[in-house]
Order: sequence, then structure tokens, then C-alpha cells
Amino acid sequence: MRFSMVITKLVYTITLGLFLITASLLQAQEAQQQAHKAPLSKLELESGDSIVFLGDSITHQCLYTQYVEDFFYTRYPKMRLKFHNAGVGGAKAWDALVRFDRDVAAYKPKYVTILLGMNDGQYQPFNEEIFQTYYSDMKELITKIEAINAKPILMTPTMFDARAARMGKRKRDPSAVELYNSVLAYYGTWLREVAAESGFGFVDMYGPLNNITIAARQKDPDFTIIRDAVHPDAPGQVVMAFALLSDMNVKRQVSRITISEKANGEPVATARGGKLTDLAYDDDGVSFTWLADSLPWVVPEEAQLGAELTKLGHRMSQEALSIHGLPAGRYELTIDGEVAGQYSNTTLAQHIELQGNSKTPQYQQAMKVALLNKERNNGPVKNKRNSWRTFQQFARLKRELDAQEGEKNTQKLEGLKKQLTTQEKTIQESEAAALALEDKIYEVNQPVARKYVLKKVAAGKKQK
Repeated sequence: MRFSMVITKLVYTITLGLFLITASLLQAQEAQQQAHKAPLSKLELESGDSIVFLGDSITHQCLYTQYVEDFFYTRYPKMRLKFHNAGVGGAKAWDALVRFDRDVAAYKPKYVTILLGMNDGQYQPFNEEIFQTYYSDMKELITKIEAINAKPILMTPTMFDARAARMGKRKRDPSAVELYNSVLAYYGTWLREVAAESGFGFVDMYGPLNNITIAARQKDPDFTIIRDAVHPDAPGQVVMAFALLSDMNVKRQVSRITISEKANGEPVATARGGKLTDLAYDDDGVSFTWLADSLPWVVPEEAQLGAELTKLGHRMSQEALSIHGLPAGRYELTIDGEVAGQYSNTTLAQHIELQGNSKTPQYQQAMKVALLNKERNNGPVKNKRNSWRTFQQFARLKRELDAQEGEKNTQKLEGLKKQLTTQEKTIQESEAAALALEDKIYEVNQPVARKYVLKKVAAGKKQK
């Protein structure tokens, strides 16, 4: 009897223990599932928000960052954002850590994009020890970004163009040339996993650059948008800007206007992206006044190839106009008295797109914005970034000397330290000059009411 009771208690104890363990495991699993975060898929911005572009020389070029800024200046002219380029030529993730407080945190960003890895892989076939250094430094960098309540947007390293490297004059290790693009793919795949698991933003820079290059080489085997194999040229930087904005799901359309005629002859219009007034419609054409909410996204002439390769206007900046019910014939469209083009009634019924038409006043206005921002980036923004090169040299040399034992030659370090005494002054002067140009941008980028007039210039063929 006593033995039976002992067995019963033992079974009960074991059963209860198993139940508690199972419940604990289920709770832990449920907690883990609840901790999973959806990756950041959209930028939530309002006036006063700050975006920091953290990176190496590809960011220091002040090109893809410039084109992203152009987008926001023209798409959201009433929303004043703050942009800070934090790229330094030759930088690795460790370098970004050293300058983080002054070059990132000081700008109180809401979002920090990170484009690092090109230098971290050290231009050689995959090396596990090198990757682990990148892994650790990037993890620490992400932690720092989260600690200042900013949201990281991890971006893959860009393309290493092996064919361009082989065509170039610089001597490189053949095995590195063959394999380095795949090394960058590995780094980027890891970043995607980190972003997906942690709820960060993620931008694929690598894929679009490679895909566009491969497609273009079907017609021109020597095609490249990265002539030195590492730094994308202006068209390639447009591809990068497009990738960033596309992956962050920004507002893609500028406007869509549809005009038709009711059965009683009364004109009717539906419009998105602005306000349409003064609509008049007759057999000779249509006229109306249009006040858009935004301007088309355009890029300077040297970057136009990138706009063509990405179909930037159609996919990210569409200004669509369709007019139904017009009598057969050709019609001339003028905007504020300037001829934009001639179109058939059938083409107008399908729709025309104006965003890439350099004859329109709104395109010309947007180009003024782009050129002002080009001046801003080529001048004060780049001057400020150049000042950080000296700091990077100083930090690297100091780390090297700190690791040495015995007597140290600090002469070069002291020389760099003296140069840094004027860095803060350079930063402040550059930022003041950049802000003055940005003030001009916000004067130029405000949409104005435009008068659209569509007049018949040629009759259509009579139907048999």
C-alpha cells in the first residue's frame, strides 16, 4: 500500500514537472514569436525629421544622397527635412564607430542609412576572420543607432564590377577580381537577414546595379556604370537612389488628371496630386488651371542615363494626363504659353506622361532645384566630408600607436592633431553655407498654378 502511494506521488511529480517544463517552453516560444518585428517598409516623415546617410567613399561622392534629397525636395515641398551626409572615403565599419557621436548622433536622426562593406572585405576572396570583424563592428554600430532612438536602414554593399576592373589600368589580384563581387553578395545577404529579423529597414543596392549591368551588356559587352570597378558613376548612383526610395516605398506618383465630357456636354475632371480649376471643354480642345502638390523628380544631365535605365520618371514620378472624347485630330498642348508637344486624340485618351518632358515649366522648375542641390553637394557638403578624412587618418594612426609597445613615433599623429583643431570650424562654416543654399531650394521648389491649354492644330482623317 505504502509502495503504491509512493509510486503514485512519483508519477504525479514527474507529470507535473513535465507539464511545467512544457508550459515554460511554450511560453518562451510564444514570447520569442511575439518579439519578432516586421521589417521597416516605409519612411514615416514630417517636417524637422533628420536622415543621416552613413557610409564610405561611395557616400562621400555626394551623388546618390543628392538624388534622394532631390526627390524629397520636389515630392514634399512643404515638408522641410534635414539631411546629413556622413560618408568618408576609405571608411570601414570601425571608422564609423569612432566618429559616430559627432558625425551621426549629433544630428539627432530619425533614420540612419548604412552603406558599408566595400572596404571591409579588403578586396580579396572571402576571409572568415575579416568577415567576423565586419560582423562585430556592424552589430555594435546598429546598437549605437538604436541607442539614440534612430531606425537603422541597412543597405547592401554595391557592385564590384570585375569586367571594369579587368579593363582598367590598375593592377589587381586576379582571384580577388574574380571573387570580390560574390564576397559583397555574401555581406549583403547577411545584412538582409539582420534587417528582417530585427525589424530594420533594408535596401538592396547590389541587385539593381548587377541586373542593369548584365542586361545592358547583352547589347554592349563593355557597358559599365562603375568605371573604376568600385565607385558607381552618376548614372549608377541614380540606380542606387532609385533602389533606396523604391525599397522604402515612397510616394511614386506626382499627379494623374483625367478629363472627359458628360452626355449633356458638361466637362468633368478627376485629379490626384493637386487642385484643378477653370475647366473648359469644347470641340477645339480643353483648358484648365492646375496647382500641383509637388514637382517631378529630375536629375542633372550627367545622371540622365540612370534615369533611363531605371525608367525613373514612369516608375517613380509619373505626371499622367488623359483627355477623353476629343474629336479626331492632333492637338497642341501649351503650359503657361510654352509648347509642351503635339498629340493625337487617341494618344490623349490613353494618357500622356509629362514628367520627363523638359519643355514643361514644372520640369524646368524641378531642374533648378536639382542644380541648386548639386551646387550644395559639390561645395559645402563635400567640403565638410573632406574634413573628416583627416579625423579618420588620426583615429587609425592612434589605434595603431596604442597597439604598439615600447617607444612610439608620434610626430605624424601630432601633425594630424593640429589639423583637427580647425575641423569644427570647417564643419560649422560648411553647414551654414549648405543651409543657405537649402533656403534657396525651398524658395524654388514651391509649386505654382499652371495654365494648360490644349488646342486642335490638325483635323483627323474622316472615317469611311
